[in-house]
Amino acid sequence: MPDEEVPEEGVLNPVETQVQDPLLQRILAGNNPAAGPVELEEPQEIADPADEVDCVVIGTGAGGAPLLARLAMAGLKVVALEAGPWHNPKTDFATDEKAQEFLFWNDERLSAGQDPVAFGKNNSGTGVGGSTLHYTAYTPRAQDDDLHLHRDFGVGVDWPFGYDELEPYYDELEQFLGISGPASYPWGQPRRRPYPLAPLPLNGAAQLMARACEQLGIRTAPAANAALSARYYQEGVGWREACTNRGFCQAGCSTGAKASMDVTFLPLAAAHGAEIRPNCFVTEIERNARGAVTGVVYQQNGQTRRQKCRHLFLCAGAIETPRLLLLNELALNSGQVGRNFMAHTGMQVWGTFAEQVRPYKGIPGALISEDTHRPRDADFAGGYLLQSIGVMPVTFAGQVARGRGLWGPALRDYMRGYNHVAGINILGDCLPHTDNFLALAEEKDSRGLPKPHITFTNQENEVRMTRHAEQLMRRIWEAAGASDIWAFPRNAHIIGTARMGLSGDDAVVNADGRAFDVPNLYICDNSVFPSALSVNPALTIMALSLRTADKFLAHMD
Repeated sequence: MPDEEVPEEGVLNPVETQVQDPLLQRILAGNNPAAGPVELEEPQEIADPADEVDCVVIGTGAGGAPLLARLAMAGLKVVALEAGPWHNPKTDFATDEKAQEFLFWNDERLSAGQDPVAFGKNNSGTGVGGSTLHYTAYTPRAQDDDLHLHRDFGVGVDWPFGYDELEPYYDELEQFLGISGPASYPWGQPRRRPYPLAPLPLNGAAQLMARACEQLGIRTAPAANAALSARYYQEGVGWREACTNRGFCQAGCSTGAKASMDVTFLPLAAAHGAEIRPNCFVTEIERNARGAVTGVVYQQNGQTRRQKCRHLFLCAGAIETPRLLLLNELALNSGQVGRNFMAHTGMQVWGTFAEQVRPYKGIPGALISEDTHRPRDADFAGGYLLQSIGVMPVTFAGQVARGRGLWGPALRDYMRGYNHVAGINILGDCLPHTDNFLALAEEKDSRGLPKPHITFTNQENEVRMTRHAEQLMRRIWEAAGASDIWAFPRNAHIIGTARMGLSGDDAVVNADGRAFDVPNLYICDNSVFPSALSVNPALTIMALSLRTADKFLAHMD
């Protein structure tokens, strides 16, 4: 997800909260004749607080949506609470970076450490569908040894199960979502079925990278992307149209070609009776005298609501999930809530080419190489992948300003060559470290709740991995004939903070996602990852979601 991982600056949660939803903006501008008529959705009926449901799912992204569908299809009475609004892709998703910033989780998160991680568009989203509304759809599988860093290197923590537990869910997801990918993929274990669709066209950067890697003896392949290369029938959803290759995936897919949760698992869940409530920000988790969850309290459109439940699934991501646990002093016995924060190493290397590249065209992450998964000359644990980069112009201008210190006339001069620029980036493992963690700040947000405060510093392993990758990416661009080659350091994705494990002594949830301390609380998102993996997390989050649902249904009392 090259574009979505770019650091950003600025105060994201001003004292006077900005209205970001386009529909609400038009409503508030109702006295403006230019605003035009507003079509309002039918108001959703609020459930009786005395009505107890089988399951409440907090969050509708890659962690919450698949299990919501699975639970609903099993006949359970389920409710999903989403902090953000419903969006209509056809009317709300413009090919415009600035106009689409309402898709990001823009509440301020306080970032510290020697390498403070940017949030907002970098790592999370708001709206029914979560961050999948603006992810760039890069969906490689993890490899078996990704789950066993400690076994292989003596560092980090192993996952409590192996690849064989994830493989059937990877296969199911690739077929259901309509993943576009190569007929032959040279890394990892063989697939039981090929990708259902042919790969998307290679963008300009991918073509340059492929030619240079061939010269250097580095294998490449078209990347697996959760965007349709052809019209595709999705069971329980219907026909979805093919990708138009306009490259603005992070601005929200207006055609439904990208497999975000709002056009895949959530319609399937709703068709089987799941209730999805937007604009619901959960603040409290209620418990009985035995410590079991009995319900949640949330704010919806300025009103306080309560929903009773027999089971709770917390799928709010690696920031909001531990924040909610800390706010409610829940599942804290291991001392690991908020700990083990990880962020992928994600350095980018850019070059300028004589030919036109047009980096805004095509699927952003079009080409992949996993020849660096376990480099023979590595002086670090783990590994990384290489991918070509497509980037939108405003995002790239921000990187140039920060990464090269260009501003004013110098920045404008450089950006005139935007159509001739191509990039490569890595997506590398990150080890958990005691110095990297999330805590609650004394500073309050607009709801009066403590803001999350995240401290992060790249440790020696990440520094060595980044150095190794930068040298290789520079060699690739030199072989491709690039001039003015420069590097942009960054970290991508947010992982950890409520990890799974075999014991409640050093983990928050067990291998099935159930909290050790709370018998009817499950956590399912990127917070439970014991290690960061050397691939993008989206497909693995979805696989865990389906696996967690199946484990729950198999043992449900």
